[in-house]
Amino acid sequence: MSSPSKRREMDLMKLMMSDYKVEMINDGMQEFYVEFHGPKDSPYQGGLWKVRVELPDAYPYKSPSIGFINKIYHPNVDEMSGSVCLDVINQTWSPMFDLVNVFEVFIPQLLLYPNPSDPLNGEAAALMMRDKAAYEQKVKEYCEKYAKPEDIGAAAEEKSSDEELSDGEDYASSDEAVQGHPDP
Repeated sequence: MSSPSKRREMDLMKLMMSDYKVEMINDGMQEFYVEFHGPKDSPYQGGLWKVRVELPDAYPYKSPSIGFINKIYHPNVDEMSGSVCLDVINQTWSPMFDLVNVFEVFIPQLLLYPNPSDPLNGEAAALMMRDKAAYEQKVKEYCEKYAKPEDIGAAAEEKSSDEELSDGEDYASSDEAVQGHPDP
């Protein structure tokens, strides 16, 4: 079995090779942003989110921390912090899972099949249970307002700490990390 740091590198490279735009936050490979497109055939279709991923030292034995940077209307996502309530990530994580699973299976499944009985956003959960059509309309309004390509840059600046803002100036010069991987 390889060491956690080798596994972290391998999973990150695999994610980059899967046509996801990945933006490193610091020099290490433990914190980064991933551009995530809303799943087809859902009210989130057409939305684009910047998702922050933090890998713990014990990754892959301990689950990554996942949070939406720009706003999303969903019962299992805290509207203010963007943190995700996702069983597979938070409780049933296994070293068999990798970062590609998170972005190709876990987050799309969360968006397609919300769990209003275990909410982080009580208003979204209540609306979903009371009036599904109104809930889906509000999801689409949030997508229009907060989940467009121009929003993911502004959202990162709003939520970043001063330290991350100063690191953000290096993004333009660190294209080598994603070189050769066109945006979808």
